[in-house]
Amino acid sequence: MPISREVLLLVDVINPLDFPEAEQMLASALAAARAIARLKQELARRGVAAIYANDNYGTWHSEFSDILQACRSLPGARGEIAELLAPAPEDLVILKPQHSAFHSTPLEHLLDRMRAERLCIVGFATDMCVMLSATDARMCGYQVQVPRNCTAAESAWRKREALRQLGRAFKCDTRASVAARKP
Repeated sequence: MPISREVLLLVDVINPLDFPEAEQMLASALAAARAIARLKQELARRGVAAIYANDNYGTWHSEFSDILQACRSLPGARGEIAELLAPAPEDLVILKPQHSAFHSTPLEHLLDRMRAERLCIVGFATDMCVMLSATDARMCGYQVQVPRNCTAAESAWRKREALRQLGRAFKCDTRASVAARKP
């Protein structure tokens, strides 16, 4: 188990995006995925550990590697996102049953063992899984950053409102990540 005071938490980034409103989110998800990949690379250079918290999409008998492979084989942006954000061998992966990465998962135990103090939370969807993971992280006492350029939602309004709520009510840092910007 790596010791990492800061942890990058990637929420639902390996995702088939096959829900009814997914088409509305696809372009922003691809842009966010590119920013997340740049941020992850920069944080890895600094020794920051990464944990993927992913839905299992109702297939409890599957392994994360099955989900990754299925998403990688999808055409277009869906497959590109999975390819861009595939975990490195040293990254940790947990499957979550619902929206928050903390709910009914070993995440809090992992973070405790890693001696984490700060979480940088990125992923899909800003107004659901990312927001609920960030609020749970704050309730657990972590400092939380949710870089606005590293998340996506079904609409710009939903993303903006979720980030506003995270910043105002939960005191999360929602500024764009400089490391995630295009060179």
